[in-house]
Amino acid sequence: MNTSIDLAALIAAVGDAVMVCDAQGAITLWNPACERMFGHAEADVLGKTMDMIIPERMRKRHWDGYEKTMATGITKYGHDVLRVPAVHKDGHTLSIAFTVAMLYTPDGKVSAIASVIRDESSRFNEERALKKRLTELEAQLAAKT
Repeated sequence: MNTSIDLAALIAAVGDAVMVCDAQGAITLWNPACERMFGHAEADVLGKTMDMIIPERMRKRHWDGYEKTMATGITKYGHDVLRVPAVHKDGHTLSIAFTVAMLYTPDGKVSAIASVIRDESSRFNEERALKKRLTELEAQLAAKT
């Protein structure tokens, strides 16, 4: 049985966005799903930071966490899903969910972080609409009693 896998082909083919950033935060890998999700072509993002997809109000918090993670090599988002807003190239807001994987040099130093990202904007909007409707129905019920 041949178990060799072409990792580049796999990363290009998966439906979820896969992005890798080096220890300084520069994007080093941006698969086609990233381009579909965020609207930025690979050639336009390689070597740049993620600021183009991070809402401005969240950048300081993001970079504080990123720097801590790079310094310690520890993240809770390897297993726990992080849900945050993001920004598309055209300016509209996305709701994304992702996990990360720390990548290390042979001597054990953090070299990069890989993210697997899913656009959950539709689910987020549906949940928001359901919560609003539930609140409205509860208010109607309370008014009747």
